[in-house]
Amino acid sequence: MKIEESKTLFEKSREYFPGGVNSPVRAFGSVGGVPVFVKRASGSHIFDEDGNEYIDYVNSWGPSILGHACGPVVEAVREACLYGLSFGAPTRKELVLGTLIRECIPSMEMMRMVSSGTEAVMSAIRAARGYTGRDKIIKFIGCYHGHSDGLLVKAGSGALTESAPDSAGVPASYTQHTLLARYNDEDSVKKLFSEFPDDIGALVVEPVAANMGLVPPKPGFLGFLREITAKYGAVLIFDEVITGFRMGLGGAQGYYGVTPDMTALGKIAGGGMPMGVYGGRKEIMEVVSPLGKVYQAGTLSGNPIATTAGIATIRTLMEQPGIYSSLEEKAGKLVKTLKETLPETWVNQAGSLFSVFFTKDQVVDFDTALASDTVKYGTYFHYLLEHGIYTAPSQFEILFLSAAHTDEDIEKTCSIIKDAAGIIS
Repeated sequence: MKIEESKTLFEKSREYFPGGVNSPVRAFGSVGGVPVFVKRASGSHIFDEDGNEYIDYVNSWGPSILGHACGPVVEAVREACLYGLSFGAPTRKELVLGTLIRECIPSMEMMRMVSSGTEAVMSAIRAARGYTGRDKIIKFIGCYHGHSDGLLVKAGSGALTESAPDSAGVPASYTQHTLLARYNDEDSVKKLFSEFPDDIGALVVEPVAANMGLVPPKPGFLGFLREITAKYGAVLIFDEVITGFRMGLGGAQGYYGVTPDMTALGKIAGGGMPMGVYGGRKEIMEVVSPLGKVYQAGTLSGNPIATTAGIATIRTLMEQPGIYSSLEEKAGKLVKTLKETLPETWVNQAGSLFSVFFTKDQVVDFDTALASDTVKYGTYFHYLLEHGIYTAPSQFEILFLSAAHTDEDIEKTCSIIKDAAGIIS
């Protein structure tokens, strides 16, 4: 496989961008080698600057649930661009998208559009603090909620990729009110609430942990979080930036039947364009400016191009609900192959989300995820890449399917996974 053009572009990019990239995991830091520079994408495939073609299981980290360059989405965006890219004023499309979101996720009684998942979670926490009048929040070790200062504590995903769970440049005072619990560990949550019964304003969680690799919630865990936050008057926030519209039209909260007080969305909600949304119970959202004293604003929030892409994507998903069962079935085939052919691995799946860990022990939380052999993962990753399969360039990211993945794509991928087993010792 020739990657000369990617090598050239990477070297030049390192003169302009830290590490040559604009998001850390793209640098291939944890798997080694040179990142491929993508030139275009179509359906389930991406094509790099050297002309190589790959079956794509990254899917822009989740937004491309309908596949790359999906016709209805692209056409809607193309038409919207002719009318202007941004107005800084209300538009009908914001209302249309908001109506669709609330229809699918009824717990979002009132919402505010922003420009990223990071911004959505950050703003949801600010609103929760404003509503409760309490400063402290609980997050889970290994769960990533964006790069805002107060949440970049024992984060997963990109931070794990760089072997730096905590970030320099974040003053200790910014995180002094962030309390850490262990995912899937009820006792760790009970302990924090017993120590700070009147001080915790919110608990934020990825309902399916997806930034330490894929770690599903244990049966009853999300229900427990619902009960204990209600008991102590804290706001339960589901970070559904990844799971929203991915595990079903109702997100993870619909999939598991647990209703949070607030929800943060991103990725699919914008159909692949920069978009985030946070919302929840009306009485909480009414503390947000201009109704209340919690300030939050954004020049490009709810811009007409992102809302157009989101509308087209969600409408398609609503019209074709069978997409979800198809995605889960295809993921199941890949998971079955991984379990049967890769030695000493553990595979987790939730809906169509899945990931393989190079450890023989069950992965249920941050510590068990860290037991993975990242060197073996790097070997596995590069074998797949060289054979036309583009997967996450990090042990601690997850894989995404799209409606555009064909049975032929899945069969080819399964075949290459089986071949890969022979080179992993």
